[in-house]
Amino acid sequence: MTQPDNTSGIPGRTCLLSRRRFLKYLLATGVVASMPCGLLRPMKSGAEEIVYEGGYDIFRNACPRNCYDTCSIKTFVKDGVIHFIEGAPESTFTRGGLCVKGYGYTRRPYSPDRIKYPMVQEGRGTGNWKRVSWDEAMDRIAKKLFEIQDKDGTLLGMGLSKYSGNFGITNYGVEGMLTSLGYTTRLTGTPCWPAGIDAQNFDMGDMWCNDPEDMVSARYIILWGANPAWNSVHSVKYLYAARERGAKILVIDPILTQIAAKADEFWQVKTSTDGALALGMARYILDNDLYDKEWVTDNAIGFKEFAAYLKSEITVEWAARECGIPAENIVKVAQEFASAKPATIWIGYGLQRHTNGGATVRAIDALVAMTGNVGKTGGGARYGHLQTWGFNYHALLQKQPEGAKGVPGKAEVKGDFTFTTGDAAVAYSDRILNINKTAQVILEADDPPVRLLWVSCKNPFSQDFDRNKMVKAFEKLEMVVTVDQFFNQTVEMSDIVLPVTTLFEEWTINASYWHYWLSINEQAIQPMYEAKSNIEIAAALSQKMNALKRGSCTFPAEIDTREWMVKEFNQGIYDLFEIESWEDLKNGPVKAKMHPASWHDFKFKTPSGKYEFKSELAEQWGHAALPEYKIPRKSYDSYRLLTPHSKFGIHSQFINLDWTEEFNPKPFVYLHPKLATEKGIRDGDMVRVFNTYGEVTVTAKLSTVVPRDAIVMYEAWFRNNPYNVQNVVDDTSSDMGAFKTGQPGVAIHDQFADVAKV
Repeated sequence: MTQPDNTSGIPGRTCLLSRRRFLKYLLATGVVASMPCGLLRPMKSGAEEIVYEGGYDIFRNACPRNCYDTCSIKTFVKDGVIHFIEGAPESTFTRGGLCVKGYGYTRRPYSPDRIKYPMVQEGRGTGNWKRVSWDEAMDRIAKKLFEIQDKDGTLLGMGLSKYSGNFGITNYGVEGMLTSLGYTTRLTGTPCWPAGIDAQNFDMGDMWCNDPEDMVSARYIILWGANPAWNSVHSVKYLYAARERGAKILVIDPILTQIAAKADEFWQVKTSTDGALALGMARYILDNDLYDKEWVTDNAIGFKEFAAYLKSEITVEWAARECGIPAENIVKVAQEFASAKPATIWIGYGLQRHTNGGATVRAIDALVAMTGNVGKTGGGARYGHLQTWGFNYHALLQKQPEGAKGVPGKAEVKGDFTFTTGDAAVAYSDRILNINKTAQVILEADDPPVRLLWVSCKNPFSQDFDRNKMVKAFEKLEMVVTVDQFFNQTVEMSDIVLPVTTLFEEWTINASYWHYWLSINEQAIQPMYEAKSNIEIAAALSQKMNALKRGSCTFPAEIDTREWMVKEFNQGIYDLFEIESWEDLKNGPVKAKMHPASWHDFKFKTPSGKYEFKSELAEQWGHAALPEYKIPRKSYDSYRLLTPHSKFGIHSQFINLDWTEEFNPKPFVYLHPKLATEKGIRDGDMVRVFNTYGEVTVTAKLSTVVPRDAIVMYEAWFRNNPYNVQNVVDDTSSDMGAFKTGQPGVAIHDQFADVAKV
């Protein structure tokens, strides 16, 4: 068995190492301290399991990060200490391997930089921290909450900023904790994928992607704004397998990514014009009768109107001018894509982080649908899914205390899931604010203002937008409590920090929004120092609140984290995965018994029950009924600014670990040599990247993989380094997202800046 390895750091190169050779590589680089002895044993999945000698206790874990792969992990423990980890060989997706970030996980619980105890900062941002007991930390927080309630008559002055730092299902207990206190202020929505979610719901009635393992059946694959060589390394083997069976792989991206370097063809499209390209291809397919007449007749509505729009508004030549791809290339690929059976498009999440992102996804969906590739094995418009997430959400669904008051009336809280807060008969609800405009809504919130902000599973200062505005927002807050593992930039601006467990120190469950596997996460080691899980923190706060004022919090004061994990299971989950009990997962991950092709029965969840080229629902939500082209955001500075995800981290996680620092010790801004020459910048110069929102000082690196008119900086948090791309990223909304996630998305990649040598 071979596994893709992206640890070399060489752009455009993927090394294939055997698992044993890879372990030797880790040993040589100091990633593991010793080479465990073992024998290879073939698995049904096609992987090779290593049977190790030495009396290790083996635990099942799963990566809970916001990542496609949600890797199943085997953790090897001796004398209560993690010695090494590997991918679970039972999973045909993980197949015994992990990514470069995953192999660094063993450093996380033992990092010397870890927050070990509850800490209080005397003077926000001063660094003057002192250790306190859990009792004192809870006492300070509880008394502040009572003060807020006495002052305002409600707890709406308590706000929550929480998202995807830990997707383990029991971590929805953070939201449950706030509900157990009363009605509070919730920052809702998602910065990640909302415009695309709305787009696919308008087109198909839900977001649901084919099993990634069925890409081997595709005969044509377009990776549109997706870079799995960095962001879904386990999916790459299916791309290669498809190509071995005759498939062609085209990558469309503003940046020559690592996966683009391995593709058959690469198009460097002008950022934010992808919708024009998709519609240009659709026009050629229509004109040349290459669309699937039977499919659109039997399974869709609105195709005639869409065809009329294409004929009246779109030409291949226009699309070429808009997107920068030659017309002859568009014609060739449109013909190839329409002729290949089946063909598929992987729609990357960065693609929809634009002011026209949802419209772009609808155009790409239409391209897949009109060629008859929706509902087909090896086909599909692949974006994501939540079909395997039918848990009980026991930790989330808590009750408010008797007599709790909030915003008059009933409101829905929408996120990646839709829930109703409180009981249907109550007269109050939480106050709902836009998570993608965190700084602005905190500054604007009044009657009452947000007085206390609870931050968990999130690092707003490194992930949210317009950092300078965020500083002003935090200055308005009376107390900031952050739950984290490291002293990141948000912790630096907090009053109290609480140490939280790593994945190896807690019980939970993990499902993927990409593949169809389910994994249990066992507690493999005792929590280090004084760390607690999120639900244990909630229990500690409840205990203190009720000790000071009985009945003030409904969250149980004593919990067993394993029992709470078990409470998330139900018969529906057992049936979907064909297991008798959650304990079956202790033998390894299991895969849902689902058809590999989404919409295989062509029963869509739209109002019509069919694929909707023309969506009245989209029109009701203020969008064009058809997947029409929407012009990009107008430039407000000299150059396009792109801030994509790093190869070595997920948002602000992983890059601070010492092993990762060996590969990626400092940040850079990437400039095309022609742009650098125009600005008098040489490789290695210190430069300022600046716009109306702020600036970043960083080392320049010249590269021909980036567009000539763009500035590229990778989103990341480096310890002991002030680098922060959010200094120059504003909070302008994308076009869609409010329908399914409650808030519009954010146009992270519709940003502009200038650059100058320091």
